[in-house]
Amino acid sequence: MAVDSHMVELGTPAPDFALPSVTTGETVTLKDYASAPALLVAFLSNHCPYVRHIESQLGSVTANLSRLGLAVVGISANDVINFPEDAPERLVDQMMRAGFTFPYLYDASQEVARAYHAACTPDFFLYDHERKLVYRGQFDDSRPRSEVPVTGASLTEAVEKVLDGEPVPEPHYPSIGCSIKWRAGNEPE
Repeated sequence: MAVDSHMVELGTPAPDFALPSVTTGETVTLKDYASAPALLVAFLSNHCPYVRHIESQLGSVTANLSRLGLAVVGISANDVINFPEDAPERLVDQMMRAGFTFPYLYDASQEVARAYHAACTPDFFLYDHERKLVYRGQFDDSRPRSEVPVTGASLTEAVEKVLDGEPVPEPHYPSIGCSIKWRAGNEPE
């Protein structure tokens, strides 16, 4: 079932994280991005058709924006017992297929996803140099089975504004995707 992302209040500080990379196992932290002028935290999964619909363009858009100064980190928090296609080794396959050049982390405890108020995959949170939330919302207007091309226009415009030191104008439209697959008893209230 498709759900909308929560529209977390703008200005909210980025929650801390320390999670293992699915490729190296090394711990990646929020502090590792302290010098970046902007940080995108993207909650993703391997199995979700909404993520699959945008993943190749997401790989290319984020690679281009990274050259301009954007730091990007992907996080998967899905329950891998019930959704084994989202296990870390399968996320590595996704990275290769989609051309992701950013670190992809696994949130086994789901604590980071809860701290960010992530609701769906994909779910995007863009932070400025002070790590204050300046954009949360959709990648673009495209959805699976729609005729709208996947461009990443909404996210690209937001990132360009942040890198130029400008506010991201509202309205921001929520991302839509598969719900985060919470472990039983771990669902947010």
